[in-house]
Amino acid sequence: MQNTTTLLGRFLLFILAFGVSIVSMRYWSFETIDILTMKTPEVLTNKIYQASFYSHVIFGPVALITGPFQFLPKLRIKYLFAHRIIGKIYVVACLLSGVAGLAAAQWTLGGPLTKLGFSLLAVYWLFTTTKAFLTIRKKEVLAHKQWMIRSYALTLSAVTLRMYLPLLQGGFGLTFLASYQIVGWLCWMPNLLVAEWWIRNKLSVK
Repeated sequence: MQNTTTLLGRFLLFILAFGVSIVSMRYWSFETIDILTMKTPEVLTNKIYQASFYSHVIFGPVALITGPFQFLPKLRIKYLFAHRIIGKIYVVACLLSGVAGLAAAQWTLGGPLTKLGFSLLAVYWLFTTTKAFLTIRKKEVLAHKQWMIRSYALTLSAVTLRMYLPLLQGGFGLTFLASYQIVGWLCWMPNLLVAEWWIRNKLSVK
């Protein structure tokens, strides 16, 4: 039963990660769509914002897609070389998207509260990913697993954001801006709490 639950959980993780990644790739058209339509002309023409936003939405999906492969025991045990290559791609994608996300957050909708929420998300994402990389360089396998779980929990904020936003609007009747202010924190803080619970109660070295 436990193996079945684990398989279903991993399958769901892959589906959500790939689904949201594909949805995010719509911004690769470089057209003014969706959330960009709410930005002022001054923001949309700002070169720093343009570079940071598009870097974030280009490298973010790469991190989201490659992350789940790092949690496949068979890949890690039988194909260690592939595990390492995918891991390096994940780390680079997280760092580039994280720095870009931190910059883009300074022009986010919703005011200072939302800006702070997304900025902290970017900072913690960069920190946890860097720790995951540094610990494996030191061959600290358990610590590496712990930091990778934290890192990917924050990567999954791209998924939870898209789950909570329509729920807050449709389920609770909040405006988009009010929902966005809440989701700037809600999309990542519960993820991190769940990750900490998992690390303390479920994680073991395999």
